[in-house]
Amino acid sequence: MRVRDSGILLALFVLVVALSLATQTFLTQGNLVNLLDQAVIVGLLTCGITLCMICGVFDLSASAVLAVSAVVGVLAARGGGVALGFGAAVLTGALLGALNGAAVVLLRVHSFIVTLALSIVYRGLALVITAGAIVYPDPARLTEFQSLSWPTALGGVTVPSLLLLAVSAVTSLVLWRTTLGRRVYAVGGNPEAARLSGIRVGPVRIVVFTISGVCAALAGLVLAARGGSAQASMGTLLELSAIAAAVIGGTSILGGEGAIWRGMIGVLILTLIGNGFNLLGWDTTYRPIVEGLLILAAVGTDYALRHREE
Repeated sequence: MRVRDSGILLALFVLVVALSLATQTFLTQGNLVNLLDQAVIVGLLTCGITLCMICGVFDLSASAVLAVSAVVGVLAARGGGVALGFGAAVLTGALLGALNGAAVVLLRVHSFIVTLALSIVYRGLALVITAGAIVYPDPARLTEFQSLSWPTALGGVTVPSLLLLAVSAVTSLVLWRTTLGRRVYAVGGNPEAARLSGIRVGPVRIVVFTISGVCAALAGLVLAARGGSAQASMGTLLELSAIAAAVIGGTSILGGEGAIWRGMIGVLILTLIGNGFNLLGWDTTYRPIVEGLLILAAVGTDYALRHREE
């Protein structure tokens, strides 16, 4: 585990040093604040998806849950106020996440297939709710609704950036300091052994899917606040970026190993790559190639370390 930790920290350090030396704008306050803000959406999704992966399941419906939650939040804010809209969005994310977990547990089909199918269902639900149109908050409440995306007095750091810090801290505490966290690791490491030791595997999986749904809903609210609107197609395939960040950060695709902070390092690495392409004026069409090679290297490293430990 120390090898994995030092590896991702070294990769982050090398990227920071390289970009600092190659450009004069990387270490400016404006760029650093922008970096944090760019990492928020994928970062929030990564918090929930990392929990799922440690528990031995995948959530491929996260971006669809994001879209449905954002749409519900905007419509609820239009009818009953911004606070009601935010609450409705989070509740929607929690319910859809719990539905994901219940479906995986009851159907006993691999989570990859179940959440992929449900993601299609949720996208369709968002289309039905919006009738294929973009939905907006009430004009009188638009400014209040968009306050979720505003900068703060803390050096211009935005509210979403602080939200990401809070969510990552809470999910980290859940993993490190609670009985649920220990059970998540146990279920992901060996579900049969966890069951024989008295852990209720099904409820643990439902809980991690629920948390992932809440994280997706928060990401949806941030996206909706930034754009002042919501639509069924928002956030498409962002769950793949979140899975990539978790894997790059050292979370095992086989379950039982990982940490939220490492997932956040993975998010920062992906964000730094995109920021570097922009600052250096490189052709961004090559960016997916670099990210794909990083993911392949991370998976290969995970496989090699597991076999060395065995």
